[in-house]
Amino acid sequence: MKPFDDGSAANDEFQSVLGGSYRGELVKDLLRQRVRMPDPVADYLARPGLTGKIRQACEPGKILFLESPPGFGKSHGLCAAFHESETGADRIRWISLTGQENDAGRLLALIEIALTSRATTRLRGQQNASSYTDALSVLLSGVAASGAEDSRFLVIDNVGSIAHPASTALLHQLVVETPANLSLILVSRKPLPFETHSLELAGRFRRLGAEDLELTRSETFEFFGDSLTSQKLTTVTIEHLHALTEGWLTPLGLYQRELQESTESRLPIQDSASVERFLRDAVLIPLTPGQQRSLRIMAELDVVSDELFLALADSACDHAFRPSAASEAGIPLRAIPGRGRWYRFNPLVHEWLQTPVMAGLEERALRASRWFNHRGRFPEALRYALMANAHDEAMQIASDASEALLIGQDTASLLALRQSLPMDLFEQSPRLKIVYGWVHAIGGQFARARALIDDLATTADQALQGRVDALRAFILRGEGAVLEALEVADRALASADLSAQGRLVTELVRSSAMCAQGNFTQAREANRNAARLAREAGDNGSETLAVYAHARIELGKGALRHAEQLLRTGLDTAINEAARSARVGEVRLQLHLVIVLWHQGREREADRLLVNCVRHAEQTRDLALLLAMSLRVLICRTHERLDEAFTWIGRAERTMQAWKVDASVYVPVLEALKGSTWLVSGQIEAATQALERLGPWRSANCVPDMFPMMPGLLDCLQARLEMANQKDECAARTLKAIRDRHHEMVPFGLELHVRLLESVIASRQKGMPAGQKALAAAIDLAAGEHYLSPFTELRRELQPLMEKAWPHLPRLPFVDEIGRVYGIRTAPVVETAQLAEPISDREQGVLELIAQGLSNQDIADKLHISLHTVKTHARRINAKLEVKSRTQAIVRARELGLL
Repeated sequence: MKPFDDGSAANDEFQSVLGGSYRGELVKDLLRQRVRMPDPVADYLARPGLTGKIRQACEPGKILFLESPPGFGKSHGLCAAFHESETGADRIRWISLTGQENDAGRLLALIEIALTSRATTRLRGQQNASSYTDALSVLLSGVAASGAEDSRFLVIDNVGSIAHPASTALLHQLVVETPANLSLILVSRKPLPFETHSLELAGRFRRLGAEDLELTRSETFEFFGDSLTSQKLTTVTIEHLHALTEGWLTPLGLYQRELQESTESRLPIQDSASVERFLRDAVLIPLTPGQQRSLRIMAELDVVSDELFLALADSACDHAFRPSAASEAGIPLRAIPGRGRWYRFNPLVHEWLQTPVMAGLEERALRASRWFNHRGRFPEALRYALMANAHDEAMQIASDASEALLIGQDTASLLALRQSLPMDLFEQSPRLKIVYGWVHAIGGQFARARALIDDLATTADQALQGRVDALRAFILRGEGAVLEALEVADRALASADLSAQGRLVTELVRSSAMCAQGNFTQAREANRNAARLAREAGDNGSETLAVYAHARIELGKGALRHAEQLLRTGLDTAINEAARSARVGEVRLQLHLVIVLWHQGREREADRLLVNCVRHAEQTRDLALLLAMSLRVLICRTHERLDEAFTWIGRAERTMQAWKVDASVYVPVLEALKGSTWLVSGQIEAATQALERLGPWRSANCVPDMFPMMPGLLDCLQARLEMANQKDECAARTLKAIRDRHHEMVPFGLELHVRLLESVIASRQKGMPAGQKALAAAIDLAAGEHYLSPFTELRRELQPLMEKAWPHLPRLPFVDEIGRVYGIRTAPVVETAQLAEPISDREQGVLELIAQGLSNQDIADKLHISLHTVKTHARRINAKLEVKSRTQAIVRARELGLL
């Protein structure tokens, strides 16, 4: 048999490449020019998180696969990782494939050139190999024989261009037989055409996708730092850019370049000429006309599946180019986590593909509405019926599925429907009034909701009375009237005609109200009733709301770990429900998971989730947007980005006003955020005025549904202002009033705030040991759940005490995290001699005044005790410290950490 690389066949130039004939050597020289590393990008953004992942995956003997649609900076990120790790260029071989490498001989030649030096004589076994696979095996064995000290990196870029089975088989063989001294990196827009799970299980294969390569929110702000400084962009604009692109690097980079070069007024990123060219080149040009039409039809939908696409596709579409195929082809169409059959576009691409509008949109929207309606997915059915201007069908959906729509809480679609309803029809239908009463109440428009149902108490059928009471209880709870909400909720549950979903919502109202009272046992019982009703109805969306309510109870008790477990389990359950887009209940789960993460100081995870929460809440007009934006303020304040915090407060105010939310819902929340932010910035007078404006609301004893700890935290804010004005006794009384009001059922987070403020007051009034003891007790209480947020919030008040107490705190991971927040370097505990008899609190007070240089008479006057008593304390202090003078006492006390 003739060896495969004999080179004798006159019509096979790639055989000659491997054979060594004159013509083969010429082609080989040309191929050598293809083995080169791309030029590094100037002024690249340092991304230590991504670099760390790449470096960890690029160990010898392992394979890294970088897969994402175009423009996510795969090659750029890899080059940056090599540069930052100072890897020598002589150890890196980089091949960028083209369609020509579908010839297996040519591909093998490139790999051989990359893995051997020009002067190396080809192995005899390789020369005589009878197949490409044998030749590759011999080549790899030669690389392995060079030893561990000769480790190197082989990068194969644009792997997605390989489609021929013979070339694919060679790539698969290269992956499987990667030598122990070779790091293999594959880069592609598409998934690999062969299995890798066995290598993943063995720990040799790792994939990094678009979710790893996209810029985080904080990285996006850093990326546009110069534009922000020069005021070409505002924080709101950068926030919008991140939400619209989801951190897609190339569009952001092109937009940044236009900002730097343009002297004219700034255009939105979707109108940028360079960004539009990139989208056209990367998304549309590689496709056939049929595929382009398929893609535009997919973009008419918020989320799309293969089945839904086929129901809408016309004869001009490429029916084989379904969402799943488009995603695998490198289109920025991402599978929704947990629902592999449903996909959504990157928002920038989604918006771009919808312009211009294609003919037949209304007809396709109507077919989509009927498709969803047939499957019981009423919020989506209503949304597309409105898009199709099919008002009669929209009315029918709203009437037949009103309760399912309310559980879905898609208030945006329902409010849009109301604009098209004839007023006389609306006035004649009590059922429709109840539906829209719920719509307005869910959207925070409690006054409008109350106006709709006030006349139903006398005019409606008795059969509707239970539903009216259920809605009224929901309104009262939303307004913060806890006792009245419980009373009306009990009356609604006593109605025999209340539907199962009406009972479920009413039980959730009871659970929320009792949780606000600190009555967690009864709150949990009401929550169990709601969960049972949801399971009996077979409604996973309702059960998600029950899980959300349970997690809130655990949050109130301070059980952060249990709350996180509940929230993650609820999200896992929700996303595994096939063929359904996300509901508001899932967004509430995500949002409260953000709260848990923030409480524990896990801000990077919280930041990533919060971006999605804000986007979805804005789309559906979910009132939880107020909570999401409040969390943004708290995170900004943690990092002392106070201007950005006030920007978010302003954005929240504008959004609530645009949505016509009752002022009583959002004004107290935003005033409280303003007051606490002003306090952090040292503007005591402005913070005091904000608290005064909240006086009427505080006197009404309202407990907002989404902010159950807010009344107590406002009391803490009052105590903090009193402490800032040196009124510690008033602050102590304010803190005691919190406990008195809650009857020893203080929510855990509020309890920590109170204890920490009490420790500061104790250090001022009773001396440092008393303050240290109270602080240590608060730390011990918080450590079990890693409850960090109160320490972060009260940093202004706690900083002096924390610095003095630090050497005497136990070295625990939680304490180390507190040290990071306070900028205190972790150091080992200083071992000090223990006193045979401890210093008492009164002696400590005398010792601190001695250290201040006061005479015995001055100390007596300040402490309102006799001169004789002061001298007695001074003698006992000297005896306990084993010293003979005031000066020695001060020195010794400082050595022991008493001062």
